[in-house]
Amino acid sequence: MNYEVVIPAAGQGKRMNAGKNKLFIEAKGLPVIIHTLKVFEDHDACKRIILVINKREFGEFDNLLKKHHFRTPIEIVPGGKERQQSVFQGVKAAGNEEIVLVHDGARPFIKREHIEELVMKAKQTGAAIVAVPVKDTIKRVQDEEIAGTIERSSLWAAQTPQAFRLSILMNAHTEAEAKGFLGTDDASLVEEAGGKVAIIHGDYQNIKLTTPDDLLVAEAILEAERRNEHV
Repeated sequence: MNYEVVIPAAGQGKRMNAGKNKLFIEAKGLPVIIHTLKVFEDHDACKRIILVINKREFGEFDNLLKKHHFRTPIEIVPGGKERQQSVFQGVKAAGNEEIVLVHDGARPFIKREHIEELVMKAKQTGAAIVAVPVKDTIKRVQDEEIAGTIERSSLWAAQTPQAFRLSILMNAHTEAEAKGFLGTDDASLVEEAGGKVAIIHGDYQNIKLTTPDDLLVAEAILEAERRNEHV
């Protein structure tokens, strides 16, 4: 099942304290964004990548893409002030395939089998995300005191990719913009528009690189993958 993927890459990642777009930070010799793009480059079902960037960084992204010689068509689109606005710009540029994915540029460890399962689920249901059950005990806090413990058996942590029929995602973004609704992810926009969103069980290794500690974890994952390739 073929698809296109929108990858928002315009954020500055202030929690990374890097003084630059965190996607340019290197892990095992390659920028984070290149690791992420290679996941989809290596998947034949991905027919186009729409990379949404800060227009001030066009030259840096353009140089990176030329240096690494991607075969999969990559279209660069200028983003907006918020992630949601950037994704909407990417969605507007989509249209070659029925299914469109939205995936964080800073999440380079999504597995191919989960992408394939996700695309099939979105084909069947219209909207689906990768998620994992919450492992930690979750506390509700008020005024720096515990106000209750939340029962966690029904709690899942949302990840990306998130996959949609293009018509459903376009409608959700259009309605959200008209209402001034700002969601925390694209699935929340579909929910706000009255749609249902399915989940597939993902992988705890599919982390989003947000803080310097996450880079240490990423280096360990990449080193383990390197060793496995040589076994």
